[in-house]
Amino acid sequence: MVNVGEKSPSLRSATAAARVLVNRDTFALIRSGGMKKGDVLTVAQVAGVMGAKRTPDLIPMCHPILIDGVDLQLSLDEERCSVEILAAVSCDGRTGVEMEALTAVSTAALTVYDMCKAVQKDMVITDIRLLRKSGGVHGDFERKDEAQHG
Repeated sequence: MVNVGEKSPSLRSATAAARVLVNRDTFALIRSGGMKKGDVLTVAQVAGVMGAKRTPDLIPMCHPILIDGVDLQLSLDEERCSVEILAAVSCDGRTGVEMEALTAVSTAALTVYDMCKAVQKDMVITDIRLLRKSGGVHGDFERKDEAQHG
């Protein structure tokens, strides 16, 4: 584990995204709230927040940090027939929150899969990516190809 004790605390944020591709029938069930396990988007949102908070328990070498906030949004893209997932995480600390944002969207995507697997087995979790991050000695980052991914 990297020693971050000498670093000065600073405001840090990270935004990540993921996508779950589903078929038309699954998409309709998600939109209507007709899944047997319940409201897919709400449960996945809660799971994503929980995932961000549990990142150091899941990913070796990640520091436990005090997260100031997690904004996790799920939306339906009819054209792509997908669930779009976006997580923004922030803290005032000595290390960044990129892994927390990525874990949040990954956990939310896995939850969408779990909630829908009874009706579709061939869903695809894709495009898990860091969109941007700010703060820290390594400076800011913004994904350049996001226009291609949408």
